[in-house]
Amino acid sequence: MPRKRTRTYSRYSLESVALLGRLIRLGRRERRLTAQDLADRAGITRTTLRKIENGDMRSEIGLAFEVAALVGVKLFDADARNLGVLGERIDDRIALLPRTVRKPTRRLDDDF
Repeated sequence: MPRKRTRTYSRYSLESVALLGRLIRLGRRERRLTAQDLADRAGITRTTLRKIENGDMRSEIGLAFEVAALVGVKLFDADARNLGVLGERIDDRIALLPRTVRKPTRRLDDDF
């Protein structure tokens, strides 16, 4: 029987996901939405919403972002219209980098 592999996460990641979950819970409560109401709007179960609000690292990021958007949690930028501009800037930077990243196949002897 294969052993279940446990994954470790950095402290930064754990704290970030926990913070996002708390912001979502705050937004839900400020909008006076029950957990069931928000789960229904997001198309998820209440259990999944609870995991997101509790900072469960195994929650799908897309679901967490959708729930955050539904309760007004701003991600990346305070103005949603600027997300497109930010995306274009990132695309421009990516275009300047090599398309693929490969490990060097051999060590170059550049000691002349």
